[in-house]
Amino acid sequence: MGTTEPLLRIENLSKSYDGKTLALDNVSFDLGKGEFASVIGSSGAGKSTLLRCINRLIKPTSGSVIFDGVDMTELRGRRLRQERRRISMVFQNYNLVLRSSVIQNVLQGRLGYKNSLAGALGIFSKEDKEKALSMLERVGMADFAYVRADQLSGGQKQRVGIARALVQEPALILADEPIASLDPKSSRVVMDLLKTATDDLGITCLVSLHQVEFALEYSDYMYGIAEGKECCKGAPDTFTGEVLAEVYEDEGSLDA
Repeated sequence: MGTTEPLLRIENLSKSYDGKTLALDNVSFDLGKGEFASVIGSSGAGKSTLLRCINRLIKPTSGSVIFDGVDMTELRGRRLRQERRRISMVFQNYNLVLRSSVIQNVLQGRLGYKNSLAGALGIFSKEDKEKALSMLERVGMADFAYVRADQLSGGQKQRVGIARALVQEPALILADEPIASLDPKSSRVVMDLLKTATDDLGITCLVSLHQVEFALEYSDYMYGIAEGKECCKGAPDTFTGEVLAEVYEDEGSLDA
């Protein structure tokens, strides 16, 4: 990690859904500007909970999420919405409006910059539409701009999801199992797009992954979570077979 102030600092973050069991248990780490990091762990380890605590889709039970010097856990209302628009999300299940066109889906990434009336009516400026088309070009989907989203393959849908995340002009992208439902070829396309967002645009990216080989190949930094607890963190070359076995000890196999 660099010596400059991190873009994201997680301090003693915990989350319980039932007041008894901890889905996240005292997790702490820093993420620098322009870094590509991954969170690995078994299904149910707490990866998705971590990402959703960061952008306040769910409220942490305790701890702090310091994003660009601001504690997200203390924000409410308009101030929270303002900060949240700088944190975009890519979802495992794409989260697209399937009956809408591709460009209409991408334009949803501009809603954080609209007043409530314009947002409700779906009124977007020429500049918004130009930005959406530019991001579709970036992910190789410009030719599909006016195609309904339900006509796309899974890999194409995820590329639209990435375009929507990028048009938000974020400082941080959170990607929650973005390749879980994709074939190896589509998975590599998606990971390449996320990686180039950090390399070319300086966007910080935090990706939760179950596919260890992709985490090792693409990440600048990795975090391992097991049963809600941070069990290891460091550069990819520190994640030896022994360390990975600790992360996935409840599965018995790294391929599970």
